[in-house]
Amino acid sequence: MKLQQLLGLGVLSLYFLAGGAIAQDKAAKQAEVIKKTQATMERFYSKKPDLKAAVASAPGYAVFTTYGFSFVIGGGGGSGVVHDNKTKHNTFMEVGGASVGFQLGASQTEILIIFKTAAAMNKFIEKGWEGSGSATASVGASGSTAGGGKGVALGEDAQTYTLTKTGLEAGLAIGGSKFWKDKDLN
Repeated sequence: MKLQQLLGLGVLSLYFLAGGAIAQDKAAKQAEVIKKTQATMERFYSKKPDLKAAVASAPGYAVFTTYGFSFVIGGGGGSGVVHDNKTKHNTFMEVGGASVGFQLGASQTEILIIFKTAAAMNKFIEKGWEGSGSATASVGASGSTAGGGKGVALGEDAQTYTLTKTGLEAGLAIGGSKFWKDKDLN
């Protein structure tokens, strides 16, 4: 009987220790995403200084870093955060995308979405779809190119900006992206 109690206490202790380690790991991953987000925001601000005021006055914004490859068919993915300026709450998210068209390249791209309404931001967090069509010609090295546009699903409720950090892309394509909550970080 005593052996079973000791084993039970040992298992329970390991459970609580593991839970603490998972929480610390989660907090460390969240901190890393926030650090990358802040660095990305500084790159956007250096390329387009008026974005700082637009972000500050918006209900919220999203920042993602994606990595992709394309040769006729393209695909990519990444992660980021949606920040609610009113509540200061961060929702950690992931993104995956696919495209098809006349395209060739590989790149690391940073995306900034400035939401014009809280409803648009909340819809993005819950639904997350965005479709797009684009003509691209960019070479990026340390954030040397920047552009802007509107996502189809976001319409007039958000403004989307992209920054090619590294890589080379060229082409004409139609694609879509799916954004979803990161279950491990929320």
